[in-house]
Amino acid sequence: MLLPAVDVVDGQAVQLVQGVAGTEKQFGDPQAAAQRWVDQGAEWLHLVDLDAAFGRGSNAGVLGEVIAASGLEVELSGGIRDDASLDRALSTGCRRVVIGTAALEKPEWAEKVIAEHGDRIAVGLDVKGDKLAARGWTQEGGDLMETLQRLDAAGCQRFIVTDVASDGMLSGPNLELLGRVCAHTDAAVIASGGVSTLQDIETLTGLVSIGVEGAIIGTALYVGNLSLPEALALTRSAGTAEPPSEGAESPSEGAQ
Repeated sequence: MLLPAVDVVDGQAVQLVQGVAGTEKQFGDPQAAAQRWVDQGAEWLHLVDLDAAFGRGSNAGVLGEVIAASGLEVELSGGIRDDASLDRALSTGCRRVVIGTAALEKPEWAEKVIAEHGDRIAVGLDVKGDKLAARGWTQEGGDLMETLQRLDAAGCQRFIVTDVASDGMLSGPNLELLGRVCAHTDAAVIASGGVSTLQDIETLTGLVSIGVEGAIIGTALYVGNLSLPEALALTRSAGTAEPPSEGAESPSEGAQ
């Protein structure tokens, strides 16, 4: 699966460089951004409330409108750290939510909600070297492999793996990092950060066999480095298929 990203700050669609506040490039109305990807054939959307992730506000109303209007399967992320914020996120009609900081700071809570909600919960692993980043990538969040093994044992069915160093840099995905993560879990892995060319997409389809299920694409789409229809056509020609919208998805279903 391919998931175009719509990151929202103060009601506007943006893209950050390496997740650093203040580096954002603005791309206008989030609903218009989402509709652009709908019109180009997207079936999934990765929707992020960056204000909530940084702990400085919420775009819940805007995000709810995007989800309702898009008609897509939506993966929702940003500031989901307790029962109240999780319930609000799940009630938007999104297909699944991504917890990041809470998986690091509240391990017992994270394990509880994974057990309760199954594949509607994904865990975001935002990686700087061998360490994880938390609180909108502003704080260190512990050892990558220790956290991965703990959450894998808790039954997490999907990890969103972001290489912070390559996010927004159009430098290509971190294949070594993806390989390391896949070697330590049987859960599905979605790659995030650095995807910039059709060659990157083709390379990621080659990692389906080790567990890479898909990729999140942001900056490359917004600045025109690649087109979504071409990227989707490439994954489909590689013999992959969209996962079903209900129930658990298998990593074997392809990096589409």
